[in-house]
Amino acid sequence: MHNEEKVLVNVTPNETRVAWVENGVLQEVWVERANKRGLVGNIYFGKVDRVLPGMQAAFVNIGLERAAFLHVSDICHKSIGNDDEDCEDITKLLHQGQKILVQVLKDPLGTKGARVSMQVTIPSRMLVYMPVEKTLGVSQKIDSEEERERLREMVKTIPEYDDSEGGVIVRTVAEGADFHEMRADMIYLQRLWSGVQEKSQSAKNPCLVYEDLPLYLRILRDIPLERIEKIRVDSMETLGKMEQFIKAYVMELEDCLGLYQGDRPIFDLYNIEEEIQTALNTRVNLKSGGYLIIDQTEAMTTIDVNTGAFVGHKNLEETIYRTNLEATQAIARQLRLRNLGGIIILDLIDMEVPEHQDHVLSALEKELLKDRVKTSISEISNLGLVEMTRKRTRESLERTLCEPCLICSGRGSVKTAETVAYEIFREITRMARTFDAEKYRVIAAESVVSRIMDEESSSVAELEAFLNKSIRFQAESTYAAEQFDVVMM
Repeated sequence: MHNEEKVLVNVTPNETRVAWVENGVLQEVWVERANKRGLVGNIYFGKVDRVLPGMQAAFVNIGLERAAFLHVSDICHKSIGNDDEDCEDITKLLHQGQKILVQVLKDPLGTKGARVSMQVTIPSRMLVYMPVEKTLGVSQKIDSEEERERLREMVKTIPEYDDSEGGVIVRTVAEGADFHEMRADMIYLQRLWSGVQEKSQSAKNPCLVYEDLPLYLRILRDIPLERIEKIRVDSMETLGKMEQFIKAYVMELEDCLGLYQGDRPIFDLYNIEEEIQTALNTRVNLKSGGYLIIDQTEAMTTIDVNTGAFVGHKNLEETIYRTNLEATQAIARQLRLRNLGGIIILDLIDMEVPEHQDHVLSALEKELLKDRVKTSISEISNLGLVEMTRKRTRESLERTLCEPCLICSGRGSVKTAETVAYEIFREITRMARTFDAEKYRVIAAESVVSRIMDEESSSVAELEAFLNKSIRFQAESTYAAEQFDVVMM
């Protein structure tokens, strides 16, 4: 069956959003805000703040709020003449105050700074240029060994490559490319690198020396040509920039690109806005009646599979098997859609039949092949758990669009009115032992004051008698459930 794949680009002055749609279903979404662009791919002129021999790492000041993290494995290549022992001892490679050129591998996540590497690479449409390593590689995703060898030999004949100190990796999209296209990419990359070197040599303080393309152009650079049929953008100005980029680097996409002029907002097509909202919920319903519960924490993400209203048609084992099988497709899609990364634990429903376990695991592996981000999965454990990892380079959709709840501080729950009432009683008692006040006024949320004046009224009377003080309560609609103040009068 033919897959119809589209890319929809929504542009506003402050935000760019890109949606990847396959057969009318949203598969991936990217969000980039003007005041908070991702840093992955950016190159910085930095200064080593601290070297940590115990961690074999260093913290590097690159001019951002938090220092970047640099591990020894991201400093040098053993394959280009460096001594193996030197490449494992960071004290022989870096010292405090040293000025270095680094590239961001991972955006700052939560309280962590960016992760950086000294193994700088600059991508173009068909090539990835590696200025510090003279090597020549070809993407393994090009199936034909004959084609890989053709591309390898072609690159060797490019004069600019022969004269260069650096190396290149030929990208998957270069399959079928001719000499002139490849050479144009090589010239473009070397000009970029020359500009980076000039900026870094003239810099005195840590600063940005190369910024990756904006989202709407990165999509054109990295998109698999053979899969996309239409690219629609709702901004005339952005369309012009995309057309210029396509004419210069990706002429194959010229017929795909067009302006969206529909009456409805572009992201209202295919229910994209609704899908984004659903991707922020913890629960994902399956067509059969089962559902997933997705819980993202700082340490890991857990995905729990439940049969829900699905009762099946044969027996319990068959119902469980069918639910797990359906869940594999939904899980793989949610990983892409939410951009979940790091450690992920899948809590499948326990299956007794080994063949069912094998089929479910195979189905999951098959669905994960659609993911452009590197993933790895383990076997199903005795507890029905599957451990997996997915490479994390940028914040998840939830972390991009949301912030911790101001009421519960991200805990997902708040104290009951009863609990807060007892905390207030303890606070009044504590204050009475320390300070001499004639009476007390308590300001708290309406629900808490209602609880105190109703169910806890006898406790208030006992406390007043015990302290021989008057206590008055005032409900404040602006107070959060756990917030209260005790005022001495």
